[in-house]
Amino acid sequence: MCTSHAHEQCEAAQAGAGRRGFLRATALLGAAATASVALPAVTAEATPSGRRPDPDSRRFTLAVMPDTQYLFDGPSIDKAPVEASLRYLLEHGRDENIVFLSHLGDLTQNGTKAEVAAISEAFTLLDRRRVGYSVLAGNHDVRSSTTDQRGASPYLDAFGPGRFAGRPSFGGASPDGYNTFHVFRAGGREWMVLALDWRLSPQGYAWAADVLARHPKTPVVLTTHELVVADDALSAYGQQLWDRLIKDHDQIFLTLNGHYWPAGRATRRNAAGNDVHLHLTNYQNRYFGGAAMIRLYRFDLDRNVIDVETVSPWVLGRAAKGLNELERQEIELSGDADRFTVDIDFTARFAGFAPVPARPARPVPRMLVPGTMAYWRFESPAAGTVRDLSGRGNDLDVVTVAGGSLGWSADHHPDQPGHGSLEFQGYKSPLKGAYLRTVEGAPLNSATFEDGYTIEAFYRLPADWDASHHAWSGLVGQTGTGGAAGKTGDDPDEPLATLSLSNDREPQWAMRPLNQEGIATNWGQQTPLETWWHLAVVNDGRHTTLYVEGCPVVRNPKARAVGITSVGLPWLLGGYAYGGRIDQVLHGRLGDVRIVERALPVTAFMNH
Repeated sequence: MCTSHAHEQCEAAQAGAGRRGFLRATALLGAAATASVALPAVTAEATPSGRRPDPDSRRFTLAVMPDTQYLFDGPSIDKAPVEASLRYLLEHGRDENIVFLSHLGDLTQNGTKAEVAAISEAFTLLDRRRVGYSVLAGNHDVRSSTTDQRGASPYLDAFGPGRFAGRPSFGGASPDGYNTFHVFRAGGREWMVLALDWRLSPQGYAWAADVLARHPKTPVVLTTHELVVADDALSAYGQQLWDRLIKDHDQIFLTLNGHYWPAGRATRRNAAGNDVHLHLTNYQNRYFGGAAMIRLYRFDLDRNVIDVETVSPWVLGRAAKGLNELERQEIELSGDADRFTVDIDFTARFAGFAPVPARPARPVPRMLVPGTMAYWRFESPAAGTVRDLSGRGNDLDVVTVAGGSLGWSADHHPDQPGHGSLEFQGYKSPLKGAYLRTVEGAPLNSATFEDGYTIEAFYRLPADWDASHHAWSGLVGQTGTGGAAGKTGDDPDEPLATLSLSNDREPQWAMRPLNQEGIATNWGQQTPLETWWHLAVVNDGRHTTLYVEGCPVVRNPKARAVGITSVGLPWLLGGYAYGGRIDQVLHGRLGDVRIVERALPVTAFMNH
C-alpha cells in the first residue's frame, strides 16, 4: 500500500459482473465449499490424481494475487480468503491450465513474525504439492525503505530461497534472498517470472541483468511491488526500474505490480522498439481488504491474446450461504481496468531474442506421394513453360491477357514446401492479367478421377484486393462447360471445375461430378487479406470435403459426388473461364499446387 498516494481514497464499489458472474458463482456452489482440493503440479510433477497442466497446450493461465496485507494486520488475521483463492486455483488448475501463481508483495501489513507465519501457513496448500509460485517483499512486509540489502527479516525467514529449493520451477535467488526467478514450461516453450524486491539495490540490478543474460531466449514476466502508479503513469521508482532494467531487455514483455490503486495499465516502447505491457493490480481498497482477489492471465498463443479476468474465489465460496450486496458486486470485476484483452503477436514480439526458425524448403521427391498427377512450385519467375515436377507431363504455359504479366515473389506460406510464389495481377473491367494453362495433350486434361482426388493450393490476397475488380478469380480449375459435356443442370456456361474466391473472399469448389447433372459446391469462410492460406479439396470417390488450413469447412455437401466431368480441355492456374472464355484472372499470390488422384488424409497435406 502507498499511504501518501491520492488513490488511497476508497472508491465506490464497482458494478457486479452480471450474468457471467452469477453463472460462475452458481456453478461453484458445491465445489467451492470443498476444503481439500487437489492442486495440479507444474512441469513433470503430477497431483495425487495424476493430473497436471499441459506444458504443450497453446492455452494456459498465469494467476496473480496482489496486496493481501489487510488480512494479516496485527491481531486482525484472517487467512480464509487467501486459502479460498489458492483452493480455487487447485480446483481449476486442470481446466484452466494454470501453470504458475505470482504474489505481488505486501503479503502482510506490518511484516511481524506472527503475520508472516499466518500467510506462510496458507501457502503450504501449494507447498504440499510442490507447485510453482513466486512471492516478493512489499514495503509493508519489511517495514523499511531500504533496498534488498536490508538483511534478515521475518519475511525472508518464511519466504526465502529455502522455501522454494527443489521446486521444479525455481531457478534461483539473489545472494540476499529477496529476488528470485522461476522458469516453467507452457505453450511448448519456457517462460520466466522474475520476482523482484520492492527496492532493488545496485547488486539487485546486476543480479537481474545476469539472470536475463543467462536465459537469452526466454520470455519474461517481471513482477515487483511498485512500478505503475496509475493509467499511463509510472512512479519515480517505477521509472528508475524501467530505465535501468526493463527498457534494455527485450525479453521482458509484461510487468505486474501492486502497491497503488485502483488498477491501471501503461504501455511503453522499449529500446528494441517493442511494446511492453505494464499492469497495476491491487484490490486492498475494496470490500474485505480485497479478500485475496486474483487476476487470471489467460494466454492464447493461437489467437495472439492474453485475456485478463479478475475474480473473488472467497466470495464465490460464500455464495451458498447467501451474499450481501457488497459481496454480490465483488464476485467478478468487469470494468475496463479489471477485465480486458491484451493483443500480442507472440511470434513477432519474441522474434528479436527468440525467433522461430523458418521451416526449410522440402525437396520435390518428398512431395510426390503415391498418386501424384501434377505438382507445380514456383521458386523462380515463370518464363515460357512451367514444368510439372511430378514427371507426368502436365506442364503449364503462360497466357497473357491485354498485355498482362506474371510477377514473382520469395514470399510463401510458412508451411509451404517450395519457397516462392507467382504474383498474379489480374483485373476486370477491362480484363487484364496473365495466367497458366496446361499444355495441349496433358494427361490431366482428360482425367476424370473416378476413384477420388486431392487438389491443394496456397494463396495470399493483397491489401488492395477489391471485390468489384477481383472477385470470382480462379486458383485452380478446368475449362470446358457443362453444356459442352451435355450437363445442362444449373448454368450450362459455368466451367466443369473451379476452385475460386467469391466476392467475400470465400473459397468455393464448384464442379460437375460424373454422377450429377448439376453443380456440386463446397463453400469455405471468408479468408482475410495479407495472409497466406492453404486449401485442400478431397474426394474419396463418394463425397467431397473442402479444407481451409487443414480444417473442414461447414458447407460441405452430403450428396454423393463421383469424379470430375471432363471434355478433354486444359486446366488453369490463376484463371477462371466462363462460357468457354477467360473471364477473370487472379489478383494475388499463388504458391505450390498439387493434384493427387486419390483422397489424402489431412496429415499428408502439403502444409504438414
